Amino acid sequence: MTTLTAPPKTAPPPSRRRAPAQVSKWKRRFPLLPALVFTIVVTQLPFVATLVISTFRWNILKPGERQFVGLSNFTFVFTDERLRTAVLNTIVLTASVVLISVVLGLGLAMLLDRRFVGRGLARTLLIAPFLVMPVAAALLWKHAIYNPDYGLLNGTLNAVYRLFGADNGPTIDWVSSYPMPGVVVSLVWQWTPFMMLILLAGLQAQPGDVLEAARVDGASAIATFRHITLPHLRQYIELGVLLGTIYVVQTFDAVYTITQGGPGSQTTNLPYEIYLTMFRKFEYGEAAAAGVVVVLGSIVIATFALRTIASLFREEVSR
Repeated sequence: MTTLTAPPKTAPPPSRRRAPAQVSKWKRRFPLLPALVFTIVVTQLPFVATLVISTFRWNILKPGERQFVGLSNFTFVFTDERLRTAVLNTIVLTASVVLISVVLGLGLAMLLDRRFVGRGLARTLLIAPFLVMPVAAALLWKHAIYNPDYGLLNGTLNAVYRLFGADNGPTIDWVSSYPMPGVVVSLVWQWTPFMMLILLAGLQAQPGDVLEAARVDGASAIATFRHITLPHLRQYIELGVLLGTIYVVQTFDAVYTITQGGPGSQTTNLPYEIYLTMFRKFEYGEAAAAGVVVVLGSIVIATFALRTIASLFREEVSR
């Protein structure tokens, strides 16, 4: 008597197994398609148009003389003396604002990491400058603080001089005498809260058992900060520096409002120089080429920032 056995079941080919999974992935991604299309239309198409314009010699005052020049505008960007000065001013402005903001933000973050009466109110007040519109902040510093006739700085100096018997103190035109420090101080006031929030998040993410072990071992506050807190904050500091650089390098409001690039181009940075090239010289091709250079530089910095953010997420997940 023979027994019948069922034929062995064969697995479906890999292509059939993958097909439902791929369809499911696309179904989940489909709702994001409108946002993707909107992002491409709003950001990428204007950038492509800027790339095209950067290859033309195009002065709007001479519309009939537009001609294709290839990469000549980029050569002009890297050889023009005014643009080299603008690049140097951008580096000085960005480095000064970011470094000073990180140092002050670290000090304020360490202060807010401690418990004291009114900490919530202090935190709200310290965050407030970051919430002020850039143009409003620049106008505040230009008129309420730097103005030589009724500004706070000269008013304070006059009050101090009167305390010592003088009739009046010196009248200093702060914007004309110290243009770059004036812009730097106004931007530091605005960006320090941003750095403070990032570093405060890093301080609050410290493992408490490590700090407690350091206290039990008799480590001083300075030693604990140097050997435990500062290494832990390294990635947060890098993140703050990278994000701050991306935003500060694009500063236009403060330069335009406080100094208008002067006196003598001492505070003209790349965004303001692009504005002058576009709306004063009416050289669309040169302005577009300079804008492309700024965007590419920002993309390079943003790449490092995204890697730093990814490493922070991986570190949090590993805990």
